[in-house]
Amino acid sequence: MVGSRKPSGNASTERVYFEFVPRGAYVKVSAVHEGTGTEVSIVGDARVTEADLKRIALRKLEKALADLPKKRR
Repeated sequence: MVGSRKPSGNASTERVYFEFVPRGAYVKVSAVHEGTGTEVSIVGDARVTEADLKRIALRKLEKALADLPKKRR
């Protein structure tokens, strides 16, 4: 499943796309920032809600974006 939402905080006003790939008892969640192409992934328990997995992936993406050099943002 793929979804999108705008990041919170200072990440940007551009969209973030999410992909969920179930793998048995786990699910891989990828989050991609539209403007920079920055991608992060997490692996979580498949019993955790989609909203919680998105929140965790988005937090990791926001951290990755904050670590980018200013010119790439």
